[in-house]
Amino acid sequence: MQSAPVLTLAFSAALVVSLAVKFWLASRQMRHVAAHRGSVPAAFAQTITLPAHQRAADYTLAKGRFGLLGTAFGAAVLLGWTLLGGIDTLNLLLRESLQQRFGNLTYQLALLATFALIGGVLDLPFELYTTFRIEQRFGFNRMTWKLYLADTLKSILVGALIGLPIAALMLWIMGTTGGLWWLWAWGAWMAFNLLILVLYPTVIAPLFNKFEPLADESLKARVQALMARCGFAAKGLFVMDGSRRSAHANAYFTGFGAAKRVVFFDTLLSKLSPGEVEAVLAHELGHFKHRHVIKRIAAMLAIGLAGFALLGWLSTQVWFYLALGVRPSLGVPNDAVALVLFLLVTPVFAFFVSPLFAQLSRMHEFEADAYACRQADGNDLAAALLKLHEDNAATLTPDPIYVRFYYSHPPASERLAALSRTARVQLCKLPEATP
Repeated sequence: MQSAPVLTLAFSAALVVSLAVKFWLASRQMRHVAAHRGSVPAAFAQTITLPAHQRAADYTLAKGRFGLLGTAFGAAVLLGWTLLGGIDTLNLLLRESLQQRFGNLTYQLALLATFALIGGVLDLPFELYTTFRIEQRFGFNRMTWKLYLADTLKSILVGALIGLPIAALMLWIMGTTGGLWWLWAWGAWMAFNLLILVLYPTVIAPLFNKFEPLADESLKARVQALMARCGFAAKGLFVMDGSRRSAHANAYFTGFGAAKRVVFFDTLLSKLSPGEVEAVLAHELGHFKHRHVIKRIAAMLAIGLAGFALLGWLSTQVWFYLALGVRPSLGVPNDAVALVLFLLVTPVFAFFVSPLFAQLSRMHEFEADAYACRQADGNDLAAALLKLHEDNAATLTPDPIYVRFYYSHPPASERLAALSRTARVQLCKLPEATP
């Protein structure tokens, strides 16, 4: 039992320190963006107008201020679930009302489902304010209340149809496969994730958006020629009606193996020239050429295995529950409680290693940009990046330390500087850009 106070102290300290770091980083970001709001950086003076630059700064500041409130609220909710006894109270209530009448599995599934439902309700005001106030204010939101409600109902239904069976399988594995249950659970989780990669493009995504074959024959021919040069095969080229919900633009690959497909947001096609679309797609192909997707899946599976192994050990330790404000049940499985506590606590400690993953992601983006410059016109890629930054109101002057901690993509100044160096090596003509 001596371990319980140690974990309580470690968790409390990690939560306080992480909260302080988040507030410090957010404050740095907002001060830095506000300080550079008055003028466009020299590297972008010929391409980005001052009103566009100031709109991006205001958008960043609005999200940052509201993000501070969300961060504080999230920490308070986490404390409420754990040390203040929220999970313990919910577990006791459901155990007494359901366990004897419906059995252990039903009671534990009810605990997971109720926890997820309450969490969704608590997050709802922040989601609504972000969508219908901040995104609306800056001209990005195109979501109607009718569409929002339809999406919410679909999400709940899909979550139940997918989440409840996999949760039931996990709980069954935890209760019936012995001390190495975590290895079997990891295998089931791995298979589930790979299955979702195959099913998402054709089964899940069409529930929320319309996907139509790319109708522009000249662009289709250009894209197909690019994919042929890169040795990439896909099931098809599709345009998604992203404009129904947002003015943000994007393009992505989805699926796995033979089920891969290329998806363009209709907003992207309306904003970029054919050459710029080709360059953006070449960047995405660079991720596949450098096996970034495979590497990320492998890393996810390795981290998942370590996480399941840790959960397998912690779930057998009484002090793990006591340290986090829960009185474990005697003679009744605590598997669902262990899962909930693990999902709550792990992000607090993982926060401190997140900059390593952000750094790796930025490295992958640089590699994909370099590949795109070899396969397409570097000028088109640079122009596309600037258009997307302007249209998405992404700040051109982020705080450097904030970038190192959070950014999965390099800021525009660093990407253009790297593209300029790559272009010179490849004898492309690309305007110089400096951070």
